[in-house]
Amino acid sequence: MEEEAANPFDSIESAQQFVELLAEAVEDARGEVETQTAEAAGPELERRKQALQLVAYHLGKLATCLAASRRILNDLRSLRRLLLEERPLERTETAD
Repeated sequence: MEEEAANPFDSIESAQQFVELLAEAVEDARGEVETQTAEAAGPELERRKQALQLVAYHLGKLATCLAASRRILNDLRSLRRLLLEERPLERTETAD
């Protein structure tokens, strides 16, 4: 029997690592686009500048989605820990 290749998303932690790496790549790309946009001066480069601004806009949307994905993955990890009793339920005691 052939063994299946390990799925990089077989755990919440591995998905979190992937999202983190993707978020870093998006931030790097945003920096490069900002630099290129600043360099695109002059009327002959106006169309290029507009295209770069559109790229920056979409990278910003992607960064927002990745931030939300990080929060969701953190919530899922916490819920898994509670459900599998990997972490005890924290109880707050009130003083009488």
